[in-house]
Amino acid sequence: MINTYLENIARVTRRQVFGSTSTGIGLAALASLSGSPVTQAADHGLPGMPHFPAKAKRIVVLWQGGGPSHVDLFDDKPAMRAMAGKDIPDSIRGTTRLSTMSSGYGKWPCQPSIKPFRRYGQAGISLSEMLPNVGSIADNICVVRSMHTEAVNHAPGVTLFMTGSQIPGRPSMGGWLSYGLGNDTDNLPTFVVMTSSDKGKTCGQLFFDYYWGSGFLPSRFQGVRFRNTGDLVPYLTNPPGVSSQSRRAMLDDLAVMNAAHLADYGDPEIDTRIAQYEMAFRMQSSVPDLVDFSGETKTTLDRYGADVLQKGTYANNCLIARRLLERGVRFVQLMHAGWDQHSNLFTQLEQQCIDTEGPSAALVKDLKERGMLDDTLIVWGGEFGRTPFGQGDPANPKGRDHFGKAYSWWLAGGGIKPGITFGETDDFAWNITADPVHVHDMQATMLHLCGIDHTRLTYRYQGRQYRLTDVHGEVVKGILG
Repeated sequence: MINTYLENIARVTRRQVFGSTSTGIGLAALASLSGSPVTQAADHGLPGMPHFPAKAKRIVVLWQGGGPSHVDLFDDKPAMRAMAGKDIPDSIRGTTRLSTMSSGYGKWPCQPSIKPFRRYGQAGISLSEMLPNVGSIADNICVVRSMHTEAVNHAPGVTLFMTGSQIPGRPSMGGWLSYGLGNDTDNLPTFVVMTSSDKGKTCGQLFFDYYWGSGFLPSRFQGVRFRNTGDLVPYLTNPPGVSSQSRRAMLDDLAVMNAAHLADYGDPEIDTRIAQYEMAFRMQSSVPDLVDFSGETKTTLDRYGADVLQKGTYANNCLIARRLLERGVRFVQLMHAGWDQHSNLFTQLEQQCIDTEGPSAALVKDLKERGMLDDTLIVWGGEFGRTPFGQGDPANPKGRDHFGKAYSWWLAGGGIKPGITFGETDDFAWNITADPVHVHDMQATMLHLCGIDHTRLTYRYQGRQYRLTDVHGEVVKGILG
């Protein structure tokens, strides 16, 4: 009996199939007609990419949602201790834009760091005593103390870094890298996202899908979110009674139909559909292996901390991130909520550090021991910092508000100059006094380390060429190794 799927594909010429696909799926579909298994080579990205030799083959973004306090963690200001409780001078504050939660304040009580700082490593980088594990990798990191952004609220701030605009709708950084460079593995997505939150859920932020979306790029370039409860990826397991062989046969028939439809209409979303079906099939075997930690040494597990075996924790996600990188995933985005300390700075900040800074440092050490740090870029930071003045009762402030005029990040590996600090702020960590780094500058630098000229990675949409950095951004040469 003649298969109706074959009847359908018979009217499609080989030229149509090859000419209308961007990934060679048409070839895979035709191969299935002769009984050959459908296979898909890794997507190698755009022709001519990278633009120049890359220092970093892969990126991990350790996103700290809520705004980690640079005043308390990375940018020690001894002068603030002498000013504790006194108003920060008008000459310092100027006309800084603040959130509506504090823009109407009449008092601006200087709030120094809640814990002492000390110097770490041979580099002698000054960090809070709440960051001993990050301190242990001080000679491997670059601390940027001059980040700045226009955003004053969480979602616009996160969206600006992830997509280059405060307004949702544009492709995320991981989407741009997937589009430009493609993948290095057949068995896992190019771009993976994992989320976690502070244990007490006291100051968690919502994570929106557009933080890892593809925007106006074809949807095949969006991030794949691994869940922190239940199955890591839903619907990978075959239903009872459905074997792997029957699933393969079904996908082969489906590929034929989709390839024919693609040849007729040229819709890139059909291409996406085909690719996602194939990726899901391969992930049926690759994902269980990914989360099987039985081969990890006790030393490694201990390094990541007591939470490493608890699914959905930041520590667990950090170890999975390393395993993803080992298997060829290009962009891993860990998003952790818990740094929005408006009224619980003294009770929550230290606990947040305990939960996150150890696994962050462990990831750096782990990659270094495996010879992967040199070509893996690690970026740690949030959407902004926190105000140098205390929030709440001026006589007894308990927190800090959002602050984007100056804040701190750290980076490691992937072509970053290690053991340095970059940028400076004034005595109140309020104004940048040397080497400002805007969000767009950081984006441009990250792309540069991946061998990409940020002005040349573009996509035409609605009559104009778009890029991650919009019309802004300069590579921060001072942090390059």
